[in-house]
Amino acid sequence: MLVEWDWWTVEFGDAHAGAVGVLIGGGEPGPVYFDVGSGPEVPSTTHWTAYDGRATRPRAEALRARCACGWRAAAEYPLDWDAIGDEPLYEADVNLSGPLADWNAHLSLVRDKAAPLPEPLAALLVEIAGQLTATSADAPLAALRAVGVLERIAARITREAAGVLSDAGVSAETVAAGLGTTRSKALMLLLTAQDG
Repeated sequence: MLVEWDWWTVEFGDAHAGAVGVLIGGGEPGPVYFDVGSGPEVPSTTHWTAYDGRATRPRAEALRARCACGWRAAAEYPLDWDAIGDEPLYEADVNLSGPLADWNAHLSLVRDKAAPLPEPLAALLVEIAGQLTATSADAPLAALRAVGVLERIAARITREAAGVLSDAGVSAETVAAGLGTTRSKALMLLLTAQDG
């Protein structure tokens, strides 16, 4: 099944990708399957626009924000099918500002729990990003070379910092919260440090 995320940030990547979730009968329905004829694979999706009641698909009653981390918003936004009429949901003028605001509020909480970057380091990262962007326009090969150097530095520092955390017995849950990522990604980081 393909999960189609509506929102994504560079800061948190796929760990906190957001989407509009569908509610039917107070719960989240399973994926919608599309009959494309014979064959071993049947395409499916959980994208909110597929739940429009057409072609025997279920019809969404309300929408809410959801996140790849498992978080679900408490607020529900009922769909006005009288206003939508027979239009497919992907063509209807559905206001998604409520779910988007809820997901952004969730990201604010994730951001608040994340380890703060020291101001000089944050400023340096912004400066490096600007320099790389400018260099990629003027000298793309030089930009790629610089990125390669940064990747090698990042890999070494990642192993060292994760090793310090692992040696100190810091839990994967604490690392996940500090990085704004998933527990499984934090655990992989700690395990990789132990192997290095």
